[in-house]
Amino acid sequence: MDEDKNKTILYYVHDPMCSWCWGFHQTWQQVKLSLPPEVEIRNLLGGLAVDNDEPMPEELQHSLQTIWKKIEQHIPNVHFNFDFWTQCMPRRSTYPACRAVIAARNQSVHYEEMMIVAIQQAYYQQAKNPSDTTVLISLAEMLGMNKEQFSQQLNHPDTQQQLQIEINLAQDKGIQGFPSLLLEHNNRTILLDINYNKADVMIAQVLEIMSYNKTIY
Repeated sequence: MDEDKNKTILYYVHDPMCSWCWGFHQTWQQVKLSLPPEVEIRNLLGGLAVDNDEPMPEELQHSLQTIWKKIEQHIPNVHFNFDFWTQCMPRRSTYPACRAVIAARNQSVHYEEMMIVAIQQAYYQQAKNPSDTTVLISLAEMLGMNKEQFSQQLNHPDTQQQLQIEINLAQDKGIQGFPSLLLEHNNRTILLDINYNKADVMIAQVLEIMSYNKTIY
């Protein structure tokens, strides 16, 4: 959009049920707190998996559990509750959780951030399934949101349309995996290198790009 041309925007492209996004959570919070105030941060939902009521194939279940273990080894202090795989019926369906983030955003940006974390904690710590509408509504109620408004918007066509807009935008920007960080500054678009353990790495990239552009514009 025209009003964005002179802005510095850092897009955080994610899915609330992306396990690597959960692994990145603490480092990402540090990045956000350390960025210059002129950097506008925008969440962009990538949408990993469409709506699906079928049980997740066992092969995929085992594959995801392997990924969880890999993340635990790669990122200190990140842990998963593997009880999820025995206490829930896993489904390859993250669109409901993505729509929940949008429905929360419609009430406030504050609720959006809270909902992302609540979904991650429910999924990865409490062995609850955010693919289930009942779980998402209970999270909204726990966070103090307007439950009726959230319930109406969760699976509304307008909410799905907004999700598709964000998915298309992420794809148009060349995003192929989550999490991703994309910086737009002075008509340049740069995909940042993700470091799951060191916030300083991403912060330095942002500052270098902004400093470089100041010298030539």
